[in-house]
Amino acid sequence: MSDFSEEVTKPISEDDQVETSVLTGTGMYFPWLQKHLETVVTGGKKKKDFAQTTSACLNFIQEALLKHQWQQAAEYMHSYLQILEDSDSYKRQAAPEVIWRLGSEILFYHPKSNVETFSTFADRMKNIGVLNYLKISLQHALYLLHHGLLEDANRNLSQAETWRYGEKSSSQEILINLVQAYKGLLQYYTWSKKKTELSKLDEDDYAYSTATQNMLSESWKTSVNICALIKTPGVWDPFVKSYVEMLEFCGDQDEARKILTNYAYDEKFPSNPNAHIYLYNFLKREKAPRAKLLNVLKILYQIVPSHKLMLEFHMLLKKSEKEEHRKLGLEVLFGVLDFAGCTKNITAWKYLAKYLRQLLMENHLVWVQEEWNSRKNWWPTFHFSYFWAKSDWKEDTDLACEKAFVAGILLGKGCRYFRYILKQDHQVLRKKIKRMKKSVKKYSIVNPRV
Repeated sequence: MSDFSEEVTKPISEDDQVETSVLTGTGMYFPWLQKHLETVVTGGKKKKDFAQTTSACLNFIQEALLKHQWQQAAEYMHSYLQILEDSDSYKRQAAPEVIWRLGSEILFYHPKSNVETFSTFADRMKNIGVLNYLKISLQHALYLLHHGLLEDANRNLSQAETWRYGEKSSSQEILINLVQAYKGLLQYYTWSKKKTELSKLDEDDYAYSTATQNMLSESWKTSVNICALIKTPGVWDPFVKSYVEMLEFCGDQDEARKILTNYAYDEKFPSNPNAHIYLYNFLKREKAPRAKLLNVLKILYQIVPSHKLMLEFHMLLKKSEKEEHRKLGLEVLFGVLDFAGCTKNITAWKYLAKYLRQLLMENHLVWVQEEWNSRKNWWPTFHFSYFWAKSDWKEDTDLACEKAFVAGILLGKGCRYFRYILKQDHQVLRKKIKRMKKSVKKYSIVNPRV
């Protein structure tokens, strides 16, 4: 592969000093664009304007990237490096970050690229784009992690952690915190592996006691790196998860609860469903009262009504003695099945079928009608068409039976889905279908009590 990263620090030779090259004051060599890039044709006239040349080159690179033409993009990058010598100070200062973003993208996907090439390019760009040192170091570390080179990534982050340039700005401080947090995440990975090994030891062994003490110490070291970051408003899911796990291991439940509560409810943090999921799972492990669990899931329901935890939410609401909770339990089930990704969720259909029967037996017809009225114009096609009846029966007879019952309750015995399933001759499900027919006749909301 033509390694454009070498051009950044390529030494000058006499052969290089020709008309088609640029010799810089810093001793760097930057070849000009290829002949068809050297000039920009406008109205049949050739213009050798520097700005137009680099602009055209950038367009060619972007087009090559969009078409995944990595070799062409790499060739154009040779010439685009001349942007570092632009007379426009703003463009010259912005150039290192642009070159890094384009170059790293090319090297990540180029079939002939490798870790050594990428690392060489990254190290050189850190020195040229000194203001981007931390960003490049962090992305370089993530690239190394992607290739399973944990020790190299950790070494890279350690170097970045101690790096300083000029006065410490707020943006620089955030990046340093992020570097430290990823270093902490790497330490957490090592800690987690040891924790797995620890679980295999006998708790009465001396080795178990020693290993536990070491892990408690390592938990503290790792958490110091992560703690500072997750107090800054943002989305820090993997860091929060690992930090809370270590706090729980150390027995600091109060701090873990405080961190998760803050992460979920602090208005400075962006809305994040995972924050409520983590808090719910923690409270569940703590065997928290039902009211606390409901409060957390109620917010999650408002953010992601199709989340798999909504089925747990339904069960908690169903067990409540409050009518508003039990009514919400029906709304939650309908809400889950409003989404295309949940149409084959047999558990949701079973819950809905069972709950509809229960509520209608308890004379809550109005609740069912309220939910159905907003859906009766689109659910029949979305869920209960003849096509879906054939498809569902072929793929999963249990799913088809649950849906058929719901279809019969909501649309009556004339529903095509219900009629199709009723006509199927299945020895095992024959009794179930017969019971379903009687229940639909008794509880259907189309002609209630007829």
